[in-house]
Amino acid sequence: MHRPVDSPPRTSYPHTAVRAAIALALSSLLLLVLVAADWHPLMTLDREVARTTHGWAVEEPRLTQVCRLLTDWVWDPVTMRLLCAGVVLWLVLRHSAWWTALWLLATVAVTTGVQQTMKAVVGRERPEWPDPVDTAHYAAFPSGHAMTATVVLGLLLWVLHHHDAGGPLFRTVLAVAVVSVAGVGLTRVWLGVHWLTDVVAGWLLGAMVVALAVGVHARRRP
Repeated sequence: MHRPVDSPPRTSYPHTAVRAAIALALSSLLLLVLVAADWHPLMTLDREVARTTHGWAVEEPRLTQVCRLLTDWVWDPVTMRLLCAGVVLWLVLRHSAWWTALWLLATVAVTTGVQQTMKAVVGRERPEWPDPVDTAHYAAFPSGHAMTATVVLGLLLWVLHHHDAGGPLFRTVLAVAVVSVAGVGLTRVWLGVHWLTDVVAGWLLGAMVVALAVGVHARRRP
């Protein structure tokens, strides 16, 4: 039997979500401190990974072009936000789930604000190359592509779960989400527009936002 839309949670989702959010927040804070302090081992790792992947990108122009297509059109933050808008329309028109729709919009808006604020505060420079294969704007830390994809696809999975979507549909969306979140981060490093730690920070912060949002949604009572 399907639960009513926006019905109370059946398990201790809020407590689990809060614990996950705390762990992710502490991990994000640790990474932020290490990056801000220019911790030598981490910065060395960043530079070595960037040099290696940039060399591959220059040597493999066809694969690089595929990465540009994926990161600029398929996994771009604008595409992710349009996907979110589509889910919002589906929630409102098909299920009259206004609260969930507003919760989804608010979470994605908060995500954009958090990542832009952190970029401005940290002010980390992006990698620079004499022979760049792609360009990007604004500060590097955290990766907006990685964070936005993590949040939007994570919330989409929660919405499907909340509406008792199971079986092949949920497994398919889960697989697509995992590939997309991992893929968007890897393409940003491959194209030389982000350091590895920028992407990891985007993943951690995005997962933290999802955990907090799920905790808020699960605590909500009609």
